[in-house]
Amino acid sequence: MSETSGNETTGTNHLPLSGIRVVDLTRVMAGPYGTMMLGDMGADVIKIEQPGKGDDTRAWGPPFIDGESSYFLSVNRNKRSIVLDLKSEAGCTALWKLIEGADVLVENFSPGTCTRLGFGYDAVKARNPRMVYASISGFGQTGPSRNRTAYDLILQGMSGMMSITGQPDGPPTKLGIPIADIGAGMFAAYAIVAALYAREKTGEGQYVDVSMLGGQVAMLTYQAGIHFATGETPRQLGNAHPIVAPYDTFPTADGYVNIAVGNDGLWRRFCEAVGLDEAKEDERFSSNVGRITNLSALYEIMTAKLMTLTTDEVVTLLDEKGVPCGPIYDVAQVFADPQTLDQGLRRTVQHPTLGEIELTGFPYHLSSAELDVRLPPPLLGEHTDEVLGEIGLSTKVD
Repeated sequence: MSETSGNETTGTNHLPLSGIRVVDLTRVMAGPYGTMMLGDMGADVIKIEQPGKGDDTRAWGPPFIDGESSYFLSVNRNKRSIVLDLKSEAGCTALWKLIEGADVLVENFSPGTCTRLGFGYDAVKARNPRMVYASISGFGQTGPSRNRTAYDLILQGMSGMMSITGQPDGPPTKLGIPIADIGAGMFAAYAIVAALYAREKTGEGQYVDVSMLGGQVAMLTYQAGIHFATGETPRQLGNAHPIVAPYDTFPTADGYVNIAVGNDGLWRRFCEAVGLDEAKEDERFSSNVGRITNLSALYEIMTAKLMTLTTDEVVTLLDEKGVPCGPIYDVAQVFADPQTLDQGLRRTVQHPTLGEIELTGFPYHLSSAELDVRLPPPLLGEHTDEVLGEIGLSTKVD
């Protein structure tokens, strides 16, 4: 662990990554999401930003809240921001001081950029052999596509993700969130923590290479399995499942409902719940193989029945029988839902200039530590003097 850490002043001693210092050279989404995950677990994340500009997403909008980008605010909690001009000698000196006392460095520049700046893995390892150094890129550090410019949309397309998303015969469709960016950030955080654990046994750091492409291909899971097993190319199925039926979005009298019948017992309970006694006894539908094979006939019978009921009525009937189902919420409904509130997935934090702002909460809970938004998303350079003072530099470096 680092000798110079700000964790003592931010109340993180009880958190799993307390005492770990992260030098964060990332920007936009993939890197900041990963470093936010580390910060949430108690790491002291020092976000290095350009003078006058900072992270690109500080200018992304609207919407803005009194000049602060809502995009930036969404993925930069639990970090401290300092401004360093890495084209200046003073800025480079300050960065080296941080690196020498840190545990993790994360960057998501184009491959080779950090090496050209003098902060590549070999140079960092020479000064700090215990450093876990993580690079996040679009396509990886090697290979014919390594220098391609990468944004989430590009990787969703080139990973096959868009080819299996959307309505049958419709245009290629991306997910409503930047899943390639977020996935890479999540995989990076996981690999970094694993490398830190390995360091506890070996005493040495290592290099971690994470790509957006790799994350998306890993997420193909059973879709890749279908291709490997059959040689066929998975296609767009709307909201349906390629292997399980019924598993889809169905119209009701006043909207839509999601129903997921994962086995034959659930199918029988579904029929009992909504009064489809004939379908329950129909041999065509008695097994999942039969339901997939006779999907059109199955949907015709189900839709005719479900459209006589409201969404609330369907959900109530199926919940009573333990059949997986649910309404389709918009984002406002999600954050008003009692379960969302119970799980602490809507958080309020005091921002230094904006007052109270709201952020998403944490998707996990620890029995021995209470996760919290200890630090709001920082202003550009908000902690420059504080952090430089911790490493023995008394003047502002920009």
